[in-house]
Amino acid sequence: MWVIKLGGSLLGTDELQQWLSCIAEYGDGRVVIVPGGGVFADTVRTLYAQIPMSERCAHTLAVNAMNQFGTLLIDQMPQLVPAHSELEISERSWQHRGIVWMPSQMVMTDGDDIPFSWDVTSDSLALWLANKISAKHVLLVKSQRPANDATLSDLMTQQLIDPAFSSFHISSAVKSWVVYKGDSHVFSNGFNEAALTQVGHFLE
Repeated sequence: MWVIKLGGSLLGTDELQQWLSCIAEYGDGRVVIVPGGGVFADTVRTLYAQIPMSERCAHTLAVNAMNQFGTLLIDQMPQLVPAHSELEISERSWQHRGIVWMPSQMVMTDGDDIPFSWDVTSDSLALWLANKISAKHVLLVKSQRPANDATLSDLMTQQLIDPAFSSFHISSAVKSWVVYKGDSHVFSNGFNEAALTQVGHFLE
């Protein structure tokens, strides 16, 4: 299995449509999309700054924001299907469908190891899910191409990856990559490691 995080910054871009189309056509039940929070999470951040709100409440609302963005992705590409649990991910995989993870159920019921913090975004949750389902690769699709020599620490300092990612990454067997938003075309013959190594920035 591959887990691919598509962030809210891609909303309204041609590149987002290209990724969705590619996953719908070539995912073959082996690719799970993790939606970012996008404008929905931005609304939660604004509210958090304006009114009294517990960290738990903010965390819950932010994760639900990812569900909302996931719903929007499926509306953009109806061939994709939602999955709320590990069982549903397995079922959709057997059906050879492109899968969009709706994270709220799993995170709220099985996410005791996830801190209530704005340091945790969909980047970290993508790796958390990848660990849960024993995925082989997690891809973080970004609007900026990382420098060839950039380390994970560099990308976190540049705020290209969230601050909590390293804590999930340090003990993970999942291979983590950053992929530029314009590189979906390399997977036009399917999602395979040969294509990934052409464009992916591997995170040691």
